[in-house]
Amino acid sequence: MDDSESELESIDDISVAERRKKTKMHLAKQKEETFKETGFHHSTRLCLEQIREALLHHRWQEAAEFMACYPQILEATTFVSARKVTLVWHLAPKVVWRLGTEILHHHPNSKIQDYNIIYERMKHSGFGHYLMISLEHAFHLMLNGYIEEAKCQLSIAESWRYGKESTAQHQKSKLIQAYRSLLDYVIWCDKKHNLPHTGHIDPAQNKDMNNYFRQASVNLKEILKIPGVWDPFIVSYVEMLVYYDNHEEALTVLSNYAYDDRFPPNPNAYVYLYKFLKEHDPAEKKLLKVMKSLCSLVPSHELMLEYSSLLLHTDKPSNLQKALKVVLEMLDFACWRSNLDVWKLLKAIIQKLQLQEDWQDVMVRNMDVRKDWWPMVHFTRFHATKDSEENPELLQI
Repeated sequence: MDDSESELESIDDISVAERRKKTKMHLAKQKEETFKETGFHHSTRLCLEQIREALLHHRWQEAAEFMACYPQILEATTFVSARKVTLVWHLAPKVVWRLGTEILHHHPNSKIQDYNIIYERMKHSGFGHYLMISLEHAFHLMLNGYIEEAKCQLSIAESWRYGKESTAQHQKSKLIQAYRSLLDYVIWCDKKHNLPHTGHIDPAQNKDMNNYFRQASVNLKEILKIPGVWDPFIVSYVEMLVYYDNHEEALTVLSNYAYDDRFPPNPNAYVYLYKFLKEHDPAEKKLLKVMKSLCSLVPSHELMLEYSSLLLHTDKPSNLQKALKVVLEMLDFACWRSNLDVWKLLKAIIQKLQLQEDWQDVMVRNMDVRKDWWPMVHFTRFHATKDSEENPELLQI
């Protein structure tokens, strides 16, 4: 019994000793991680607080004056904790970048040179943000009409490499390439706009345009192989292909963008394809197929009015019921409730449907699921009063 008690006491002593040892290690670690603020760090922290206060109250000149001093934080390396050093080196460039551009955007006396200075400094102070800062810099130059300068910035960024290329860096590089090609398209558009209208085109001008088309098309064609939403790039590429009468390639690009399963569902893809077909290959079967896909994604889309009208004027009896379904689904959305064209189309469909023997059954099937809520959406006394004042023609349909 004494031996057992002795063993328990020994175990307790060991447990207490281990707990004390762990406590001392924890305190030592905590002490090691403690950030010792120097006079420099104290000053920069107060400076950041003043900048934040000035921004909150839209005192842009005051914020700019403090901001002139704050970037010194980028040179700070005198931290006790390695974790703190890492934190500052990762966050400080982004903080200076965001604060600096925000102040410049609102300061009444900011110049393009001021933006160039801060963007260039930020690019080389935090390599992790180099590509995105370059892209933002290019956007700002574009918005201010400096297209060639913006393209130059993206061309430099396109060839930039740092360490082993990660997946994220690869994706950003592709984005840079895409926007650089989009700028080639913008320059191509300017040159096309400046072509003489007399019919005689200078071969040098034509060659210059062709060069920009080739530069833009190479990267745009590649970027469109990557799953994603690339609406402005698609539109630009197709416009250039159509200009050079390459309608087959344009149709392939638009069809892949709309129907390739690798791409996310995108209503705009079907809109672009529909408009292209309507202008260059208005076969009824093709148009109906595209509109059917768009309807499944956005039944309230404005093109559904056109889709229903197409179905109404086909010779296939079943399409009449489809037209009815499309119009009723449009009217399920409040945005179409007071639209005169939709109600006129519904009236035309019902009139044509009445020529069929089973038209009443068709109407009952379609309206049965709506009977509990449609009257409240469309046919209240409030709606009647409002329509009589604002849209009296609607009451007469």
